[in-house]
Amino acid sequence: VQLVESGGGLVQPGGSLRLSCAASGFTFSNYAMMWVRQAPGKGLEWVSVINSDGGRPSYADSVEGQFTISRDNAKNMLYLQIHSLRPADTALYYCAKFSTHDLYDYPECPSLPSCYRHLELWGQGTLVIVSS
Repeated sequence: VQLVESGGGLVQPGGSLRLSCAASGFTFSNYAMMWVRQAPGKGLEWVSVINSDGGRPSYADSVEGQFTISRDNAKNMLYLQIHSLRPADTALYYCAKFSTHDLYDYPECPSLPSCYRHLELWGQGTLVIVSS
């Protein structure tokens, strides 16, 4: 049972990236998912969520309009498309699995830190560095 992120790297400001998260060992289509990032020296910050069926995607205010979450349940893959990258987007990006198909079952999700307790599996992260 694991999640493996990929697609990070060094990118210039204004560039784009697509992060991927490969799921294995469980029925991916049964679970909502979250992307979380951690900038150097800072705490965890949720950036985007999506329900098991691909419905109700949501974004943190800090990335609204810049990030797009998607999933391909046939391929057991989660994605995060990032446009107009800024140095402030430099972080380790994690994908994580909820313990439910509908994250909105939990009133604190996705915005409150207590939502993280409903994430039962995390990947190892992929590093995004935005720098000229």
